[in-house]
Amino acid sequence: MMDAPTPHLSRTLTLGPVVLFGLAYMAPMIVLGTFGVLDDDTGGVVPTAYLLALVAMLFTAISYGRMAAAYPVAGSAYTYTRRTIDARVGFLVGWAVLLDYFFLPMVIWLIGAAYLHDQFPATPAWVWIVLFIVATTALNVVGIKLAANVNLLLMAMQVLVLIFFVVLSFRHVSSTAGFGAMFSGVPFGHSGTTVSKVAAGAAVAAYSFLGFDAITTLTEETKDARRTIPRAIVLVTVLGGVIFVIAAYATQLAALRVHVKNSDTAASDIAHAIGGQLFGAIFLAGLVITQFASGIAAQASASRLLYAMGRDSVLPHKVFGYVHRAFHTPVFNIAAIGVVGIVAVGLNVSESTGFINFGAFTAFTFVNLCVIALSIRRGTLRGARGILANLIAPLIGAGVCVWLLTNLDTIAIVLGVIWLALGICYLTYLTRGFRKAPPEVAFTEEDRPDETPELQLS
Repeated sequence: MMDAPTPHLSRTLTLGPVVLFGLAYMAPMIVLGTFGVLDDDTGGVVPTAYLLALVAMLFTAISYGRMAAAYPVAGSAYTYTRRTIDARVGFLVGWAVLLDYFFLPMVIWLIGAAYLHDQFPATPAWVWIVLFIVATTALNVVGIKLAANVNLLLMAMQVLVLIFFVVLSFRHVSSTAGFGAMFSGVPFGHSGTTVSKVAAGAAVAAYSFLGFDAITTLTEETKDARRTIPRAIVLVTVLGGVIFVIAAYATQLAALRVHVKNSDTAASDIAHAIGGQLFGAIFLAGLVITQFASGIAAQASASRLLYAMGRDSVLPHKVFGYVHRAFHTPVFNIAAIGVVGIVAVGLNVSESTGFINFGAFTAFTFVNLCVIALSIRRGTLRGARGILANLIAPLIGAGVCVWLLTNLDTIAIVLGVIWLALGICYLTYLTRGFRKAPPEVAFTEEDRPDETPELQLS
């Protein structure tokens, strides 16, 4: 009697849904949800912070695209590092990335619940958190394609709200200060602008760009992944960056003429000022939709990273490397992300977001270094073009990421270092005192358009 075929991830996604998934992960309306915090950090030049973050992320996005083409498998920075640098270093990068992927859904659900609780104080925040978790977990368990289709509707709704916000902001500025006031350099720089403030803001603004690297976790569920994933990464980064800069510029102009009561809810105050009570309610609905759509993408991506690590037996294989036979999704991992989200009940937004970017910048830095390592291995550091593309560009990307990491809040850095220390302890146990490499899976990747390669343990 023949054994049943091993269940595996199924290739169903094309360029459009992948780009949509990345943009949903970015959550375009997050530029409004975090505007007040960034306005305080930058001293009133939020668009400049987004421009700096966009330039930094473009270098890294290109590196991600090149690595995704070289290694079209799930795992993102974790996989790239272990394949090009060292398995142990790859583990630590994956461990750092867990700060981003594993806890980001929790933050997304927490932010959405905070806004809803502010609007409906009679309903405890934990009720909203649980509702977010149940809905997104159910969608992701049923399948990635259904989640992507739901995201199409949710993305359309939040983009419409964002467009109305921008248009109403410009109209408010024009009606209160004249048509010419819509074209001002003040949102990009003024007498109080400093490099340190802009850098600090860019370090936080980069959080909004995390969607481009999340795309790589869908590689094994994407058709023609070697071409589709790199294109999607750059498209998501550019489109997201343009959206963020334009929205931040319009909001910054409006903020100069609106009294903001609380920086944490600055965009809500601006929405009421530029569009009245009706638009204030529409804005709240759009922001909640944004958090829901982003939560779907974030939970799916986190579960794929855990799947890659479980498949390699770096994490317990039977749990984290399991794929449901009917749904073809890593159901245990999806459920684990939901359970972690419950922790949000006892946290506030600032506490939960403090160390996420530490993991992101660590991963970004190593992906840039992976391009250099891969180029050395393949002997492509030749000629001016090869040196520019394979050495100088990724070095710039890595350098900017390290610079932004050092501009994070001190608490975030301390928590990040503690997390890495725990990872080193676990790695020491896993490798029996670094005497052997972490276990690894042997892949057979034939890149067939409608099939996923079988995975066999080495």
